[in-house]
Amino acid sequence: MFNAFARAAGRLAIAPLFVVNGLAAAKAPGPRPQMAASTLETMREYVPAIPNDNELVVRINGGIQAAAGLTLGLGFFPKTSAAVLAGSLIPTTLAGHAFWKEEDEGQRAAQKTQFYKNAAIVGGLLAVVGAKK
Repeated sequence: MFNAFARAAGRLAIAPLFVVNGLAAAKAPGPRPQMAASTLETMREYVPAIPNDNELVVRINGGIQAAAGLTLGLGFFPKTSAAVLAGSLIPTTLAGHAFWKEEDEGQRAAQKTQFYKNAAIVGGLLAVVGAKK
């Protein structure tokens, strides 16, 4: 009984992050396409089907995160939803929190914190993927 409660509480705690931020990226990408440009260029070397329109890719990624966050929160296909979110968050993190590119120590520290936070979220999502039930 407690395990079911813990799983539901965990899903409900993490889902809004993806729903809210995913919708924001889909509706108004802002600087995200420019931040993602070099990561997307590298990804296109291996996955040429990725569209060349960086803004479109950011909007699609935001929509995917919002939809998968909603399904995760509602408990629909939680393992699949968590896998999609983890797969989406990895390139998002590499593009958005490239602390190794920062020359300013303050900015580098801030980006490291965000990078490690996202790595922890990926870890939690992978725990959902690997859960027995």
